[in-house]
Amino acid sequence: MVKAWVRFVQRAEVRRHAIFIGDYDMLVAERLVRGIDVWINTPRRPWEACGTSGMKVLANGGLNLSELDGWWAEAYREDVGWALGDGQEHDRSRDEVESDALYSLLEQQVIPEFYHRDAEGLPRQWIARMRESMARLTPQYSSNRMIREYTENYYLPCAERYQMRAADNGALGLALFEWNTELDRHWSGIRFGDVEVETQGDYHVFRVPVYLGELDPEAVCIQLYADPLEGEPAVCQPMTSAYSFPGSTNGFLFTGQVPAHRPVHHYTPRAVPSHLQASVPLDAGHILWRD
Repeated sequence: MVKAWVRFVQRAEVRRHAIFIGDYDMLVAERLVRGIDVWINTPRRPWEACGTSGMKVLANGGLNLSELDGWWAEAYREDVGWALGDGQEHDRSRDEVESDALYSLLEQQVIPEFYHRDAEGLPRQWIARMRESMARLTPQYSSNRMIREYTENYYLPCAERYQMRAADNGALGLALFEWNTELDRHWSGIRFGDVEVETQGDYHVFRVPVYLGELDPEAVCIQLYADPLEGEPAVCQPMTSAYSFPGSTNGFLFTGQVPAHRPVHHYTPRAVPSHLQASVPLDAGHILWRD
């Protein structure tokens, strides 16, 4: 396969064309993965559905050169294969950049490493990469893991929730239906007041008036949210009701504190549904952001 890519790279005129494999079924995949050296996958992020084809080559020692999308965004390390892209979404205007990056990787890294042999004629660095890929990735990216995680994280919890909601002639299911109906009817009546922020040591302290209108306060959760940063997860901090406003209809002052190592403007108050037995946003997708 690498030899074929050498010839491919040397023919500049084919850079403008794509390669498609017709009738790509399980039989074709079986024949491809059993003898492949490098599996190249170049979708435009985020159009890679998963990447099971790239996973198939692992057990036979094949290496991956793929866009940082799908499974490869999780699996990629420098010593197990090669990566394209920056992990961000771009339109087609970046295609030329990534096309050049692909050929640079092939010409400067992949092909030289494959043909760099020792006195015994063996590509030691390539073999080391194969072994690292097989040892690290094959046990993790397999149907065994898929079935285990789907069963433990989805099927069993879903079965348990169904039994809870169906018990007592569906009492909980009816309560959730009524809760959702009230959300649909009154969600548009929620209003935010002016936000006040005070930085105290290592924390930003937020105070925001919220007017829930006709909604039960127990049916709504007020949160402070900030998008994830590189190497840091999203912040989703529930706020607490400090007191109610006399004379108002379900008007409350909510307070919450978040780490001050991020600037104040990263955080936004929002309202989302709340129910101890509901899965939000699956059961109720309502959300209201403070402008």
